[in-house]
Amino acid sequence: MTVSVCTAEEVPQLVASAVGLFAEDGGRHDPSVDVGWPAREGESYYAALVEDPAVLCLLVPGGGGHLVGRLCRPNPLRPGVVTADLESLRVDTGHRRAGIGAELVAAFFAWAKENGATETKVKAFAANEGALEFYRAQGFEPFEVILRRTS
Repeated sequence: MTVSVCTAEEVPQLVASAVGLFAEDGGRHDPSVDVGWPAREGESYYAALVEDPAVLCLLVPGGGGHLVGRLCRPNPLRPGVVTADLESLRVDTGHRRAGIGAELVAAFFAWAKENGATETKVKAFAANEGALEFYRAQGFEPFEVILRRTS
């Protein structure tokens, strides 16, 4: 299966995939996540991302998923480091274990390199063992740990 860069006309498909991601991942692992956000705000948010040259939006044909990656400005505390953040990734349950996620990440890595990134990052919920295993298999390794305390 071949992934493609999302066009303005395909933003509704990107939003639909984001709706699925929020419901499957955010809603399950963080009860404070507003799972209705992509349905309400996603159209304008993702339409702007599709037009931004510092953002990569990929789609899997047939509603199979998406990836959103973003180049970050250099941090003065880490001069010389250009980071590409893998902001959002979802493969539809019916398309998993077929190499689509790896294809999305490989396209993200190539785009990041072409755009001068010297490192790539991704965040995942600590309780999402499947995502952590997948990202490790793609070459990501732990770098920072965020600890949280709720009141």
